[in-house]
Amino acid sequence: MAKNETTTQMIRVTQVGSPIGRTQDQRATLIGLGLNKMHRTRELKDTPEVRGMIASVAHLVRWEVI
Repeated sequence: MAKNETTTQMIRVTQVGSPIGRTQDQRATLIGLGLNKMHRTRELKDTPEVRGMIASVAHLVRWEVI
């Protein structure tokens, strides 16, 4: 992929699980994704870094490619 690609795919991430009782790194990952309250939604660029963060908290979020 070219660095100057104009059509970047986006991912819509919604928090559906509570961070209460979760480990500190899972809470930090949610904050890194821009999610800190239930049912908040963020649209993020589809990068390997974001995909990895989503995979580590997959049980707390719902995501879709837009």
